[in-house]
Amino acid sequence: MFYDAECRFCVAGMKRWGGLFARRGFQWLPLQTPGTAARLGVSEGRLMEEMWVQLADGRVVSGVNSWAQLMRSVWWMWPFGILLGVPGINAMARVVYRWIARNRHCFGGSCKIHTHKPAAVRVSDVIVLGLMIVAVVYVGRVWPAWIFMWAMAFALYTGCKWLTYREAMSNGASPPPLRAAGYLIAWVGMDAKTFLDAKPVVNRPHWGEWLFAAAKTFLGFVIFSIASLAWFWAWNVPQTNDLLVGWMCMVGVILLLHFGSFHLLALAWRAAGVNAAPLMRSPLRSVSLAEFWGKRWNTAFHELVHRFTFRPLTRRVGAMGAMLLVFLLSGLVHELVISLPARGGYGLPTGYFLLQGLGVACEHTRVGRRIGLGHGWRGWLFTMFVTIAPAFWLFHPPFIRHVILPMLKAFNAN
Repeated sequence: MFYDAECRFCVAGMKRWGGLFARRGFQWLPLQTPGTAARLGVSEGRLMEEMWVQLADGRVVSGVNSWAQLMRSVWWMWPFGILLGVPGINAMARVVYRWIARNRHCFGGSCKIHTHKPAAVRVSDVIVLGLMIVAVVYVGRVWPAWIFMWAMAFALYTGCKWLTYREAMSNGASPPPLRAAGYLIAWVGMDAKTFLDAKPVVNRPHWGEWLFAAAKTFLGFVIFSIASLAWFWAWNVPQTNDLLVGWMCMVGVILLLHFGSFHLLALAWRAAGVNAAPLMRSPLRSVSLAEFWGKRWNTAFHELVHRFTFRPLTRRVGAMGAMLLVFLLSGLVHELVISLPARGGYGLPTGYFLLQGLGVACEHTRVGRRIGLGHGWRGWLFTMFVTIAPAFWLFHPPFIRHVILPMLKAFNAN
């Protein structure tokens, strides 16, 4: 069952009725899930007009007919499902349903239909981003590899951050100066529209969220500290597995920053009344690659490429082609941050992300759906295998030995 996750009215209906239909084998998925239009065989514009249901045999129904199908799966709703299928009643029900669908955002309080306009970007802003990358490449030739890596990451982050801010302002955002400065300087996400929205957030963080985020931060610090202590052996004892020490360092940094500190930062903004979602949203719970990359892993990068790459490309090459090009772009970006500073391993990060794109495509094939990819425990196993098994392509040995271990050496020296 595909529903509009950006519509409060639709989300409320999903929460109220979701469990009833889930117990009968149905699964709720957002219409915004990458690849949904291609999976259902409809255009992106048609996709957002109504609710859709895809049955186990591949058949697709939408609108009133989707609700008729759902009702026929519940014994006490079965007569209503049959009634909605009667020709005259079905025609009247379609008129009512389409009116509700067109005005669904009004019921949620915003009274605005999301048309998914293409991102408005000035050529000058893109040129600035390109010049920043070129400048880091030129100057970074004489820097230590690990400084080059952080400089490149910062240049890409700063340039993309400015792009999202300019796009939000060109679409009518008018935040107060402090909110704008907070987005540009003190927040790592890329959803400028949501962050700059002046409406206060009502779901303030619970103490349990603070404790969980703090625990992840502390765990990352411990792992990084252990890797730092183990650096001596990796650097001075030939028999030591230096790659293992480097991977420990990376895991510690990712836990310390992406999962821990950035989560604490999101909670701080939410406590101040600002809508700031964490970057990492329990990726180990993903039951599909589409869910892993689209909803749970580094949502800041997903928001960025979805707005500036996926949506514009979908109108030209279709949803599946746009999805594969987005993964190709992800690979090229990681080449800049990983392979270029390491001066080796070129092509491996790109190959890793192209493999992820092919994995998402496999999930949406008829065979993939038949064997259980994209949901349940089979989908979870497939997701974990495809993302973790080839991780050495992404963080390849040249990167570990030429960037991560020298960074540990500099850290210990200081």
